[in-house]
Amino acid sequence: MTTLLDSYRDHIVNAHKQPLFLLLVGFITSFVFIRFSVRMIRAKVRWWPGNVTPGGLHIHHMVFGLGFLLLGGIGVFATYGGQPWMDWFGLAFGIGCGLVLDEFALILHLDDVYWSEQGRKSVDAVIFGILFTALLLIGYVPFGALPGEDTRWGLIAVISVNALASVITLIKGKMWTGLLGIMVPGLSWIGAIRLARPSSPWARWRYSTRPRRRARALRRERLLHRRADRARTWLFDLIAGAPDKVPANHPAAHRVAERMAARATAHLDAHAARGLARRQARLADRRSAAAAAGATARPPSGDGQASAAGPVRSHRAQQRRRTVRAGRSRTYAVGPSGLERRPERHPRLRTHTRRIRR
Repeated sequence: MTTLLDSYRDHIVNAHKQPLFLLLVGFITSFVFIRFSVRMIRAKVRWWPGNVTPGGLHIHHMVFGLGFLLLGGIGVFATYGGQPWMDWFGLAFGIGCGLVLDEFALILHLDDVYWSEQGRKSVDAVIFGILFTALLLIGYVPFGALPGEDTRWGLIAVISVNALASVITLIKGKMWTGLLGIMVPGLSWIGAIRLARPSSPWARWRYSTRPRRRARALRRERLLHRRADRARTWLFDLIAGAPDKVPANHPAAHRVAERMAARATAHLDAHAARGLARRQARLADRRSAAAAAGATARPPSGDGQASAAGPVRSHRAQQRRRTVRAGRSRTYAVGPSGLERRPERHPRLRTHTRRIRR
């Protein structure tokens, strides 16, 4: 215990990092607490207090996080950063960071997507914030420049190159490699050199004119990244809880289905699209020809045959509907009164014809 306290005094207090350390502690503590709280509320545990709803209005914990952020930021300027206020305001600012970034997806989408797939972006934002704060805590402040000492430009160059490699890795769609690369410099460099994921912005910008490289990225995605995605999903479910399954009649499900249908239609072969257009044109011509034939063969109004032809046509229409419902094929011939069904041969006539053939 004495060794731990001496290390804390040497590496945190004497290095003027105690406000940053307390900010990191408040960050992690508030995120863990609020995730535990919302999971208890989701499980409907009786002994745990529920949501804050004064007057029926649900207040998100992001609102409380904004209050802590204002308290920490304004307090530092009001007290000129003096001790011990600097430490307390750093702790308050860290609590605010954890509460606000836990609902980062709500701020991004302007919709309550906390328990959906889009809500996973909040976990990414929290992990990124924690890793960045830990990097500042482990490194020198600022970037190797301590009070009374010369700036280490070599260390600044390494950190700058590592930051650029981490940004490129994130743009290539490798979230975990980019986030962990902030702490481990070599990891982000490897992620920046390797191929991007097919759905990343980098692939959309650079692989659209390079089919071979895109094919390699798709093959690597199928072989390697599926297991990593399953492990990441399991870890996120453990930290933040599993997202809700969207029902089939949910508007979000309809939007996803429409996007998938649009993509499938866009990838239709040109030959198949032309064939579909030709079939539709032939069907439209047949319908127009049948309508024209029926209009020319229709008897004039007021004739005595009109009253008799009406029930006959309605009876034939009912037969056609029953035929379609039963799934049987039907054939038509153009007669004097329009489309007529071809009469079937009489059973006796068919039997007589077979005997003659024998």
